[in-house]
Amino acid sequence: MSRPLRIGIAGLGTVGASAAGILQRKANAIVPKAGRSIVVTGVSARSRGKDRGFDLEGIAWFDDPAELAASDEIDVFVELIGGANGPAKAAVEAALAAGKHVVTANKALLATHGNALACLADASGLAIGFEAAVAGGIPIIKTVREAASANTINRVFGILNGTCNYILTRMEEEGLEFDECLKDAQALGYAEADPTADIEGHDSAHKLALLASIVFGSEVDLNSIYLEGISAISQEDLRAADELGYRIKLLGVAQRTEQGIEQRVTPAMLPKSAPMARVAGVLNAVAVDGDAFGEITMVGAGAGGDATASAVVSDIVDIARGRFSPALGIPAESLTPVSRSGMQAHAGAYYVRLNVYDRPGALAGIATRMAESGISLESIMQKGRGETGSQTPLPVTIITHNTMEEHIREALARIEADGHIEGRPQMIRIEKA
Repeated sequence: MSRPLRIGIAGLGTVGASAAGILQRKANAIVPKAGRSIVVTGVSARSRGKDRGFDLEGIAWFDDPAELAASDEIDVFVELIGGANGPAKAAVEAALAAGKHVVTANKALLATHGNALACLADASGLAIGFEAAVAGGIPIIKTVREAASANTINRVFGILNGTCNYILTRMEEEGLEFDECLKDAQALGYAEADPTADIEGHDSAHKLALLASIVFGSEVDLNSIYLEGISAISQEDLRAADELGYRIKLLGVAQRTEQGIEQRVTPAMLPKSAPMARVAGVLNAVAVDGDAFGEITMVGAGAGGDATASAVVSDIVDIARGRFSPALGIPAESLTPVSRSGMQAHAGAYYVRLNVYDRPGALAGIATRMAESGISLESIMQKGRGETGSQTPLPVTIITHNTMEEHIREALARIEADGHIEGRPQMIRIEKA
């Protein structure tokens, strides 16, 4: 049997400690799958004294993760530090320069520097495994990079952030407001003290950038992703969605269009009958549309120590077996620049909510502005009835037929300028199932 594969782990938080524990506890069971034993020979973290639930005896300690990455004591460097730059980037670059394979759960690092790191790995025939960086325990990277290789994929989309899904689920099921649900998510450890990366869509965008690169054979281009978060979603929106037969989810979507590749992370209304609409709580889900296998949807834990660590260990086992592909699916030199399709070119149906002053001609004026922009309305509905001339606005819900985003934005800008509404219009895209 081949000599053991030696692993160095930098970052012993929840995921790192869980990965090390799995490799120790299941060492004998892993050997037949890996074709050799896998042993942790070096670690790096900020504190030595903390009890992390696995045996550190006989494992070399490194204060500097970059020193661990370049050490002759390891064959594979596992980066679980986090962050797009700083120690994580320096350590991964050191590992590749020293001829070490890399496994990481760091979506921010790869979404920012993935093209350059893939070039370094390819030049030396090294692996960068990052199954754990996208959707936690769901094996979506392996699916789109390897299992879907016979397919032309036209769309990949999903619920890529468990925090947002938890908040929207509780808002819908319990009638709670956004701020209350966010506080609960923070108390339960689902959201950080600064939740911006989650609720404003940045975390989902990092994951979508990696998926889109593999699916479309393009360079990773985080800047091409259009972002909207969930902080503006209200109970009025959720109730309207329910009445119309939809649920609201924060979706990451990358799809081919005639204008190029459209990439967006936005709230969307999904028909309740859609598999993605039924994914609740902190779960993630990813769907892939292939021309040969049709649409497949995978659901699972998008975060958490054991789920994410299982993906880390899976990448390590593949490296032990010598089974690995170029990091981004094809050689980095073959990746093409992203042919962007801006959101103005997005076509689809829309939900619009306006807080309209109850004035004669207000609704007619709104309908006229929509017509002037070539938008056909499926329905327009006003809830309640105030006193004529009242300064208390009433919610008006509009559902459009398919139209271009540039047209709906043009119409809403004119409606806002007319002065018949209070505040900004709310617009949510209606996603096909």
